[in-house]
Amino acid sequence: MDDEAVFRALADAHRRTLLDSLFERDGQALEELERALPQMTRFGVMKHLRVLEAAGLVTTRRAGRRKLHFLNPVPIRLIHDRWISKFAEPWVGGMADLKHELENPMSSLKHVYEVYIQTSPEQLWQAITDPAFTRRYYYETTVDSTWEPGAPLTYTHDDGRVAVETFHFPEGPDNPAERPSRVTWEIRQMGGACLLTLVHDDFDGETKTYRSVQHGWVSVLSGLKTLLETGSELEISYPEPVAADGPA
Repeated sequence: MDDEAVFRALADAHRRTLLDSLFERDGQALEELERALPQMTRFGVMKHLRVLEAAGLVTTRRAGRRKLHFLNPVPIRLIHDRWISKFAEPWVGGMADLKHELENPMSSLKHVYEVYIQTSPEQLWQAITDPAFTRRYYYETTVDSTWEPGAPLTYTHDDGRVAVETFHFPEGPDNPAERPSRVTWEIRQMGGACLLTLVHDDFDGETKTYRSVQHGWVSVLSGLKTLLETGSELEISYPEPVAADGPA
């Protein structure tokens, strides 16, 4: 993803209005987004949406005959990782929360993310499925699955504790029982790079898993991109907390 394209897309007030609308309610069709810019023609709204899609800030999915638009916070997180983390983590943390429940009755709740990675499809798939790779970007957990459609999948800590299982957090005092949700990885080769699309859907409503993965997937995908393109693990610095009455 091109930082300049993201900055240009965010520089226009009309495009920020469209993103605000999707922030309030994700998964909108064109006719719904037109209401956010009532003074603008349909062609004008479509033009702005194309710019947002080209910058990777908006992704689309078909739901029957409708084309739905979703926020993709990954480009903002990548800018954060490169430029801002050591200066303004709290602000960027708020910006990264760009996923809300999908209220359209024709579609289930879902998260959709896209990221371009300078790698081959084979290397990308290995990084997703190889335990030696996942522990370097997926919260130090190792993955276990046959990767057949519908097969069980777990991410496990070094001490044997299960972090995630297909695909929800294990039941416990703070985690009510949930029906497993679904994660789909789509890899499309784009010249010397790959477009990775992650779709997380089939939730049983606004579950704890649905709420928790909003931030989690952004960090995972940023870490995956950094690892494959640089060979190094992503390091994020967080500011020290300051007491309410100021530093001593």
